[in-house]
Amino acid sequence: MAGKPKRMSLIKQILRMHRQGMGYKTIAKALQVSKNTVKSYVNKVKVGRIPMATLLALEDPELEAALFPGNPAYRDPRHAVLKTRLDHYAKELKRTGVNRTVLWEEYREANPGEHYGYSQFCTILRQHRIAGKPSMVLEHRPGDRLYIDFAGKPLSYVDRETGEQIDVQVFVACLPYSDFGFAMAVPSQKSDDFIHALQCCLKNMGGVPLTLVPDNLKSAVTKASRYEPDINRVMEDLANHYGTTVTPARVRRPKDKALVENHVKLVYSRVYAKLRNRQFFDLASLNTAIGERMLAHNQTRMQRREYSREEKFLADEKHVLRPLPTEDFEVKYYKSLKVAQNNHIYLGSDKHYYSVPYTHIGEQVRVIYTRSIVRIFGGNGKLIAVHPRGLKKSGYTTKKEHLCSHHQYYRKRSPTYYMQRGAGHSETLYQYIKALFGQDRYPEQLYRSCEGILKLSKLTGHDEFVKACGIAMEHTNYSYGFLKRILENKMAGAADEVPDTPLPEHDNIRGASSYE
Repeated sequence: MAGKPKRMSLIKQILRMHRQGMGYKTIAKALQVSKNTVKSYVNKVKVGRIPMATLLALEDPELEAALFPGNPAYRDPRHAVLKTRLDHYAKELKRTGVNRTVLWEEYREANPGEHYGYSQFCTILRQHRIAGKPSMVLEHRPGDRLYIDFAGKPLSYVDRETGEQIDVQVFVACLPYSDFGFAMAVPSQKSDDFIHALQCCLKNMGGVPLTLVPDNLKSAVTKASRYEPDINRVMEDLANHYGTTVTPARVRRPKDKALVENHVKLVYSRVYAKLRNRQFFDLASLNTAIGERMLAHNQTRMQRREYSREEKFLADEKHVLRPLPTEDFEVKYYKSLKVAQNNHIYLGSDKHYYSVPYTHIGEQVRVIYTRSIVRIFGGNGKLIAVHPRGLKKSGYTTKKEHLCSHHQYYRKRSPTYYMQRGAGHSETLYQYIKALFGQDRYPEQLYRSCEGILKLSKLTGHDEFVKACGIAMEHTNYSYGFLKRILENKMAGAADEVPDTPLPEHDNIRGASSYE
């Protein structure tokens, strides 16, 4: 009796034979058990309060409960006292600095006469905490969810040029119904890398589940909350693009995503372990090897199943996934900017200017841009401008129709434009303007000078102006201000006057000694 209890059907045979008047030795020989075993079970029934006939009519579990009502420790008077405080002790363990030793010492002081020892106290408290958190079996439907996580341990490859070992993060995902898995190495857990890995995962599976369940990743979840997590806008945009939803796992609730946690362990043994003696020199070759190992993993027959993960996925799940969109998702970035007086916005991330219709000058506009395109929306939410993404620093992307007529006139300006206007006046003015643009200055800085010079040409006589340009060219001074001073000082007219004949030399000149 000290060992494991016999099966209930055998005990019933012992009791039936005893009721028929058979002796202990006869029963033991017939059932191939020891005589003491037969005697102990018979005595156990005799000292009990339940008649033997009633016991024999019970089902096996009921008979077991009647004969073996449980651990005697639970019938101990000490247990009756302790169990009233178990909820309090379990709650106290969550407080800072409170451990089982502290609680046991308090329990012992409160019950100085009869109390459990430390080890038995800890055992009963542990069993109470486990029993208070029952685990529910989750039923999964085909194509319902995709669990997403990053493995805790990185993989690495070696840079050929520097010999440096570069650690990379491993993205892991699985469909809970078929347990079909995907893994991929990416440079980091940042949003761009996370989104790229997730898109590769969906393409690998050939469809989109009803909802995505990330593990409260910083790149996927901005604020971790048990009940209402704020989803990162990038994840919202991706979910809307793919026609799905995002439901992050609860904080510190690993059972919410037990399958992907288990898949990470499988990736450690079936990918990490298999690749531990191989060396890779770039991320692409590492991902190729990971893909090969994950294919073998999905095609391996599962324990206690007659099929592999891939067979289950292809048979029951792939056809219920939603179709992939025709275009790849691009990460969207959001800005709120003010339209400057030159009817352009300045996008700081590109250090580039983009034009907006001039009627929106001074307004606050919303800018949504991706890797390839920039969209600008007015205050009423209406799309007012679309531009290809510009990468030239301090550059301008401008549409002519966005400019007012005055600005459009200035957009036509160029060095050639002003030289042609100068040639229409005279060859001298053409050469002067050509020399003006020959200086080491940006052409845009000289356009206003040209406008002023051409205005002077209209306010001044033709010949006088040509002579003034000639004087300026002789002095190699090409500016509106210098030319204007020549004209104001009548220097062009003085150039035509015949200078006075110098006096002849003679001796009637007093020298310096005359003034001593």
